[in-house]
Amino acid sequence: MLWIPKRSIDEVNAIICGPGQMHEMETRLIDGRLQRVYKNLAPTLRQFWTSVAERCSQRTYIVFEQQRLSYQEAFERSVHIAAVFYKTYGVRKGDRVVICSRNYPNYILAFWACHLLGAVCVLVNAWLPLKPLEHCFVVSQSKLVIMDSTCATLLEHHTEKIASQAGTVAFLVWEHQEGKGQWEGMQLWSDILSAFDGDVGFVLTNEFDILPEDNATILFTSGTTGLPKGVLSTQRMFLTNVFSILVPVIRVALRRGEDLPASPVNTQSDAAQSGILVPTPLFHATGCTALMMIGTYTGSKVVLMRRWIPENIRITGGVPSMASDLLESSAVGHPLASLFFGGAPPPDWLARDFRAAFPTAILSQGYGLTETNAAVVGNAGEDYLTRPTSAGLAAPVTDFLIMRDDIVAPVGELGEIWVRGPNVMKEYYRDPAATAKALTPDGWFKTGDVGLIDHEGFLYVRDRIKDMIIRGGENIDCISVENAVLADSRLHEVAAVGVPDRRLGELVAVVASVKSRYRGQVQEREVIDIARKTLPKFAVPVMIVLQDSPLPRNPAGKTLKNELRPLAKVEWEQRHSASLGSSSDSQAKL
Repeated sequence: MLWIPKRSIDEVNAIICGPGQMHEMETRLIDGRLQRVYKNLAPTLRQFWTSVAERCSQRTYIVFEQQRLSYQEAFERSVHIAAVFYKTYGVRKGDRVVICSRNYPNYILAFWACHLLGAVCVLVNAWLPLKPLEHCFVVSQSKLVIMDSTCATLLEHHTEKIASQAGTVAFLVWEHQEGKGQWEGMQLWSDILSAFDGDVGFVLTNEFDILPEDNATILFTSGTTGLPKGVLSTQRMFLTNVFSILVPVIRVALRRGEDLPASPVNTQSDAAQSGILVPTPLFHATGCTALMMIGTYTGSKVVLMRRWIPENIRITGGVPSMASDLLESSAVGHPLASLFFGGAPPPDWLARDFRAAFPTAILSQGYGLTETNAAVVGNAGEDYLTRPTSAGLAAPVTDFLIMRDDIVAPVGELGEIWVRGPNVMKEYYRDPAATAKALTPDGWFKTGDVGLIDHEGFLYVRDRIKDMIIRGGENIDCISVENAVLADSRLHEVAAVGVPDRRLGELVAVVASVKSRYRGQVQEREVIDIARKTLPKFAVPVMIVLQDSPLPRNPAGKTLKNELRPLAKVEWEQRHSASLGSSSDSQAKL
């Protein structure tokens, strides 16, 4: 796609961050470091929630199956829950409260209840097995734990051990009707809330002395290569990306030559109120920091469902595989306003196919991590369509570098992506060794991702450092291989991994799942021939493992390559052995 912007990037940034604008910046001394911050950002999550609830009081806030709550109803319930936390369980400012659950309305209400008190909300991956789940509970030292029925069943006989190690005073279970109904050593959420008839007014009259640099959240890393690490963020760190995520769409409108867009706050009539679909778990940065928080800030309906429903959904997002699923759903043709990809780089073809299926949608993608509270870089609209493999430009308050061998790499050359800004985590909670390894003394976060920057400042993310395939001294990034293989539109998702080779060290292999309607119709050689058209010879896969089942993913939607490498290795060794056996048989016949 050929596109000539009407304004330069510098001109656009000057408009977006101009005096009196939403994204106006100022420089502040924070923990001994000067940082650019958003001047008009809410100072705390408590003030953010109370302000939004007042502004949007009569609008619909949460939609889940048959449940609908207005902003006013949600706010009142969050105040009631905060009072229960404070009076019944002694939760105070700075105390940790775990939420380990699938997406339910109570999840959002409990989240806001924590922040009304200045408590630290700890969002734990509800899909973890027992050992890492116990680790998250214990390392967070949480006073209170809230779970859904699935998690409760898994932990039923382990609460005493967790309580003794973490100092937890109670375990609550919501949506108990979806499980067995009662669990030893646990209390039912509904019983506790209905039994409380004490005063709740103090929650509103007492400000609890919450400050922008106070601790606010702990989200856990994916834990794909070890136990999850708890990412501790302050009020400012968590809130910053509410503003940053909005920048790419505003930026591209200005680059088209349009005026500065109106406020993103939803001002439609209640009948026309738009919705934001949240298909991603709320314990993930994309689900919480991006989708839920943006939906709340803009006064939209936050729809907690994975399937498409008639709620005037205008915005949704998630990992590329979720977007790919939309292309196979009844949602095709729906007048979406915006869709963004995150969590993993989308293949080249996805933008083209999605634009055809949803012509009204502005497509965007972002790059970020749990440690950066979601996206720090974004790309939208024509900027994205002309550079579909780029994650985009940095947010106004964020800086990034490409580092190689302790030197800033030249433009266009690969290196490790480093990020700095007021959104970058405070620390890995209670893990000073991991914190020191990841954060430099002056605040740069070493992402562990490989990328490059072009001459305009657009970032291209190529791979995780640990996922790079090294073939005979050639560094091969998996994303380039995966994009080349995904040019075969019959494939649903793919993952490139290295398989061992005695001479070259590693060779490129790919595990791919086939779309249901093409199962049994795709041949390995056909896929390799398609990939060969765009890849250098050394990067062409030596093997494509085709399967009907989806690739293993964590709750963030990231492919679990640590599970695919052994599979590919075994398949490659079997083929190699078979090849040697065939060669021996041929020689014997001669």
